[in-house]
Amino acid sequence: MSVIAIENLHKSFGAFNAVDNLNLTTEDGEFVVLVGPSGCGKTTTMRMIAGLEVSTSGTISIDGENVTDQTPSERDVAMVFQNYALYPHLTVYENMAFCLKVRKWTKDQIDAQVRKTAKALDIEALLERKPSALSGGQRQRVALGRAIVREPRVFLMDEPLSNLDAKLRIEMRAEIVKLCRRLKITTFYVTHDQLEALTMGHRIVVMRGGIAQQIDTPQNIYDTPVNRFVAGFIGSPPMNFISARIDNGALVGPDFRLIPEGSVGDALRSRTGSVIAGVRPEHLSPQVNAAASDVGAIKGRIELIEPLGSQVMIQVSVGSDLISAQFERGPEIDVGKEILLLHRPNSIHAFDATSERSVLAPAN
Repeated sequence: MSVIAIENLHKSFGAFNAVDNLNLTTEDGEFVVLVGPSGCGKTTTMRMIAGLEVSTSGTISIDGENVTDQTPSERDVAMVFQNYALYPHLTVYENMAFCLKVRKWTKDQIDAQVRKTAKALDIEALLERKPSALSGGQRQRVALGRAIVREPRVFLMDEPLSNLDAKLRIEMRAEIVKLCRRLKITTFYVTHDQLEALTMGHRIVVMRGGIAQQIDTPQNIYDTPVNRFVAGFIGSPPMNFISARIDNGALVGPDFRLIPEGSVGDALRSRTGSVIAGVRPEHLSPQVNAAASDVGAIKGRIELIEPLGSQVMIQVSVGSDLISAQFERGPEIDVGKEILLLHRPNSIHAFDATSERSVLAPAN
């Protein structure tokens, strides 16, 4: 187990800043997910941790030891890539044993360690096969096994599930979480899939343009995003945004009146002017036996209905905006009809119209 400390880490390619002033200290055995759109700097960050990329400035320490200028082999980290990178001419056993042979382990030590790791990953029956005879999920397990067989200080995974189908991705991410929890190896995991980030990470680093927008637990990032980008990126379906003005603590527009409660409501009472209102689709529901004026509501026209089995997703035009709502099947709804959507009072978000930072976020 290891503690990783990243201080003022910066990487530039000419005038382009790929990673800008990243600061992060992990806990021992923590699973940290780096998430963001393509080109946000998450893979570059991981490559700098691995020693595959030289940082422009800043430091990386493992258990108090500055490893910024060390080679990958000196850092004792293991990495799993998107394309598995298995040796096609070697068996599963030989693939997993390769790095141990390089480290001059004895034959008995190698055999014991490979078989112990294979048992943990449930691939004992595959040891004599070659990669071409394996399914995608089996290859992924072998790639994981080859990385963890030498028990590294740090485990790095760069979008390891992106080549798998949807069902297998769900199964494998659960297996990875259980494996890392059992091994207690500090892990960095790169993905562009926010669902993977929410379900796998102890903490999430949301990146955009090389800058860490927010570093926090999955629940805190979902509940209290620091800006509009994080709010829109984390959560599926994404959060709705509507231009609004503040009226005695409420968020109002021609076709809606949202009445926030809690800390957002308190923050809005001391503000005036325009803001961006945010509400998640799962926090909206059609009016049923409620007085809209009492709790606030959004009035719009149904543009699209998407059945989701036990639930339904609808798209609603509200003035010039188009928003989504997701709720349990219930009242009959039809495209083209007017609908009144109620919101949960404690689920409303508000972002500054200029900076797009949450009204709850401290000033920069």
